[in-house]
Amino acid sequence: MRLVGIDLGGTKIEGIVLEEDGSEVFRKRIPTESRYGYEHVCERIRTLFEELARHAPGLRRVGVGTPGSTSARTGLLKNSNTTCLNGRPLRTDLERRLGVEVLLENDANCFALAEALLGAGRGADVVFGVILGTGVGGGIVWRGRIWPGHQHVAGEWGHHRISDDGPLCYCGHRGCVETFLSGPAFEKRYAERSGERLDLPEIVARARSGDRDAEAVLEEYLRTFGRALANVVNILDPDCIVLGGGVSNVEELYTRGVEEVRRYVFNDEFRTPVVRHALGDSAGVIGAALLAGDEAKLRCR
Repeated sequence: MRLVGIDLGGTKIEGIVLEEDGSEVFRKRIPTESRYGYEHVCERIRTLFEELARHAPGLRRVGVGTPGSTSARTGLLKNSNTTCLNGRPLRTDLERRLGVEVLLENDANCFALAEALLGAGRGADVVFGVILGTGVGGGIVWRGRIWPGHQHVAGEWGHHRISDDGPLCYCGHRGCVETFLSGPAFEKRYAERSGERLDLPEIVARARSGDRDAEAVLEEYLRTFGRALANVVNILDPDCIVLGGGVSNVEELYTRGVEEVRRYVFNDEFRTPVVRHALGDSAGVIGAALLAGDEAKLRCR
């Protein structure tokens, strides 16, 4: 039976069809268009699903990765930075529209699962998957299985607070890691210092060429990254940390960033590998598809 996964993002929805061994059959992306609201997003998913299903005869279930997670108390989506999804029965609504079982999971957990089973974290017992992109998220995989936690918030390091007077976060608190380490936060900080708005890659390039404002913003970012990730290490102490999302392409994270983690870890050494994702920006959709498969079989490949 082929596996089908859908990754619901703030700007795009990606779908994939995999063979049971993890090899790719078909893939497609469409715009999310979340500005038109919840019902429109659900219809976008249905449209994409119908095309995916043509490549997976006999399909009975689909894995869906989404920002946020399902509340065990209400069954409604919570904690999504695509805010039109919050407070909605997304899984139930999708099952009604798609006509198959829907396995709904946090997108960072899907990313972590894919990298743990098929990517850069393969072979490690405890993998912490990090998303550094439009938002900041994380997921924990223990021996090939997602560890969701009792409240289904395990791995949400983007919303532990590191400053009482930091920027206001969409979650309602101030000083969350996401308000410092997301891509938009990086770009905003440079604009505040320089008065010029640039994309993150341009800012990093300027830092490398001696732009003082860019150097200062990058240094501040790496220091905050070190402090925030060291907090995770002090609590979880994973075997491997895999970075994903657009900001994960900044090379300095793997050198100076790791040195900052080492500086703040509560230990006399820091040996945990901090590695770049191996599955590209589609790890999340691959992980969503793996939700619908035989995880034990995939672990043993």
